[in-house]
Amino acid sequence: MADDIDKLRAGIDTLDAELLALLRMFGEIVSGCRSLEQPLAIAYLGPAGTFSEMALGRHFGAAVEALPCASIDEVFRRCESGAAQFAVVPAENSTEGAIGRTLDLLLATPLKICAEVVLRVQQNLMAKRANLKAIRKVYSHSQSLAQCHDWLSQHLPGAQRVPLASNAEAARVAAKEAGAAAIGPEIAAARYGLKLLARSIEDDPKNRTRFLVLGARDAGPSGKDRTSLVMTAHNRPGAVHDLIAPLAAHGVSMTRLESRPARTGQWEYYFYVDIEGHRDDPKVAKALAELGDKAPFVKIFGSYPAAVL
Repeated sequence: MADDIDKLRAGIDTLDAELLALLRMFGEIVSGCRSLEQPLAIAYLGPAGTFSEMALGRHFGAAVEALPCASIDEVFRRCESGAAQFAVVPAENSTEGAIGRTLDLLLATPLKICAEVVLRVQQNLMAKRANLKAIRKVYSHSQSLAQCHDWLSQHLPGAQRVPLASNAEAARVAAKEAGAAAIGPEIAAARYGLKLLARSIEDDPKNRTRFLVLGARDAGPSGKDRTSLVMTAHNRPGAVHDLIAPLAAHGVSMTRLESRPARTGQWEYYFYVDIEGHRDDPKVAKALAELGDKAPFVKIFGSYPAAVL
C-alpha cells in the first residue's frame, strides 16, 4: 500500500511539473499576442507630411505608430532608448549627396541598418485654390526650390521663392495664405488640404532619396543584400588601396565609397563603404575578416535586403 501511495504522489508531482510548464508556455503565447495588439512605434525625421513619412509608409504600411522627430539626432535617441522599435532616417540623395549627420551618428549608435527604402523625389506644386495665375509666393525647403528651379522660372517667373525648414511646414503656411503655394510631396497636400496645381515639377526626374531603417539587429540573408560599413586607413601611401584589395580578391562588389573627416585635426578620414552581399555570405565574410585585420578601425552597420528601385 505504501509503495502505491508513493507512486501516486510521484505521478501527481510529474503532472504538476508538466502543468506548470504548460501554463508558463501559455503565458508566453498570451504575452506575445498582447504585444502584437500594440502597433510598432517608428521614429522618423518629421514633421508629418514629408518624404521621410512616405518612406516609413512604404516600408511599414499604415498600421504603425509614426513618431515624427524634430532632428535626426532625436530619431536615433528615440530608437536607442526603446521609445521606438525602429527608426527611419535619410541617408543620401542622388543629386545632393550624403546626409552627413546620419553618417556621423551611425558611428556611435548600437542600432543596426536592417532595411533601406529608395524613393523617387517627386515634387508637386500645391495651393489652397486651383489658380496658377494667382500665385505670388512659393514656399518650400531650399533643396526643393533648387530642384524645381527651371520649372519655376518658366511657369512662375515673378513669384517670390521662400525657403522654409521643411516641405511640410511650407504646405502648412501656404494653406493659410492667399496667393501662396508650396512645393513638396503629394502626402503634404493631402495632410494640409491643398490642391495639386502641377505634378512632377522637379528638373531631374531621376532624382532619388535613400532612407535607412534602423533597429536592434540587422536582417538575415534574403538572396539580394547589401552590407554597409565604415573604416579608417593608416596614414601611408596606398593604404586605402590595401583596404579595398580584400573585396576585389574575394569577388565582392563595392557599390559606394565615401570619405568624411574624422574631426581629429590630423587630416584623418572615415571611409563609408557599401558592398553587395550579406555579411554571412562566405565570400563577404572572408573579405570582411581580412579587412578587419588591415584597417585600424572597422564597424559594420548591418546587412539588409537591397531596395527595389
